Amino acid sequence: MASSKERILDSFESILIRDGERAATMEAVAAAADVSKGGLLYHFPSKEALVDALGERLLALSARDRELMTADPEGPARYYVRTSVFEDSGLDRALVAMARLAQQGHPKAQQNFALIQELWLETLESALGSHTVARAVKLMGDGLYYDAAFFAGSGSHQQSSDEMEQLLELVDLLQSPQRRDA
Repeated sequence: MASSKERILDSFESILIRDGERAATMEAVAAAADVSKGGLLYHFPSKEALVDALGERLLALSARDRELMTADPEGPARYYVRTSVFEDSGLDRALVAMARLAQQGHPKAQQNFALIQELWLETLESALGSHTVARAVKLMGDGLYYDAAFFAGSGSHQQSSDEMEQLLELVDLLQSPQRRDA
């Protein structure tokens, strides 16, 4: 069973994803986590403390993802595109929750979100040797993720394995030596 602190943070994340920032009141988070408001305040004395903890969670999960991206035998570009699907993982949930805060103009959320985006782009650029190609690969992956995360169930579809393979072939074309020199 998760600790009270983790349950509280999980509840904050879930409320942000499902209902948005306005619904993520301290009272709603405490109720969802099945703790008293005093128990919530013991671990997180303010909503800002919850945002900070969510940011730390997201940065840690993103750092792990960056390690996996760098170590992937097919390379970071293929990894980035191939894993740009919403699977409701811890990273997915933290990303969507932080995006909800960033969309509302929350400065710390915007800073954390921007940092993660920069780190992924730097990882791709380092592997590909071109800022432009790295940005194209990142935008391809981001578009896939956006489609999967925000339009699930609305008529959009998940990529079939054939469609994903075709996209990965485009990634290979983008990172071919002839393209990078152009």
